[in-house]
Amino acid sequence: MSVATAATLVVGIGLGLIVLIALARTVRIVPQASTGLVERLGRYSRTLDPGLHFLIPFFDRLRPLVDMREQVVAFPPQPVITQDNVTISIDTVFYFTVTDAFRATYQVANLLFAIEQLTVTTLRNVIGSLSLEEALTSRDKINADLRIVLDEATERWGLRVNRIELKSIDPPSSIQEAMEKQMRAERERRAVIINAEGVKQAQITTAEGEKQAAILTAEGARQATILTAEAAKEAAILNAEGEATATLQVFKAIHEGDPTPDLLTYQYIQNLPLVADGQAMKLMLIPSDAMASMGAVAALGGGFQTGKEAAASQGPAAGNV
Repeated sequence: MSVATAATLVVGIGLGLIVLIALARTVRIVPQASTGLVERLGRYSRTLDPGLHFLIPFFDRLRPLVDMREQVVAFPPQPVITQDNVTISIDTVFYFTVTDAFRATYQVANLLFAIEQLTVTTLRNVIGSLSLEEALTSRDKINADLRIVLDEATERWGLRVNRIELKSIDPPSSIQEAMEKQMRAERERRAVIINAEGVKQAQITTAEGEKQAAILTAEGARQATILTAEAAKEAAILNAEGEATATLQVFKAIHEGDPTPDLLTYQYIQNLPLVADGQAMKLMLIPSDAMASMGAVAALGGGFQTGKEAAASQGPAAGNV
């Protein structure tokens, strides 16, 4: 191979490499969810959207692509002093989205470092106005306040703050022990109160049950007494009606039979032991001449009136005193 041929081959290889480099610097592909910034001779030229683009070799330069998706940055624990001079350690998580690639690239030198420092400063300002108890129980309020302040401050950097989350708030160990003792005492107090309420409700329920049982028992006794009295009343009425009916039938039979004084005297003498056998009774003997007088009175009165009057006209009689 001659020297001329070798020189021609070297020149050809060099021109091929130059062409390949030029093509590589000319054709650029921007992926989805990313944005590219083109600088021509050191000055900003244009913004490239996702897709295929062509650049002028050796004149245009594509800066590192900017991710337009939501990004999450977790910052290390930061010591913060509360309003009541208690130092607590707080971990924060920062969620943001780049809305303007130009400002995010040219308005701030180190974006993540600037976000971290701004977050720490804002966090100290917000926590410094709260007590320890408020800081532990007001996470939502702290997150909202941080988001508002950071969103206003980062707008000039082309960022949108989506949210700020406090991952953990750790007070000193002595404070944690005191809080645990307080919580333990509070739980014991609540347990005692709940137990007392349970006993109270049980006693109230038992008393109500006993009261209802007593009321039902008294009501049942009253109803039974009323029913017994009604039954006794009905029985007495029926008994009296029966005796009245029987007496009327006896009187009617006697009047219809027209008994003689001798027959009445005989019946009286037969029933006299039954009359004398009763308790709280006194026997009174009537002379026979008095019986004759009573018979005459009965005759003058229009005949037989009752069985007792007919018996009285024949002999001695017994009656209740």
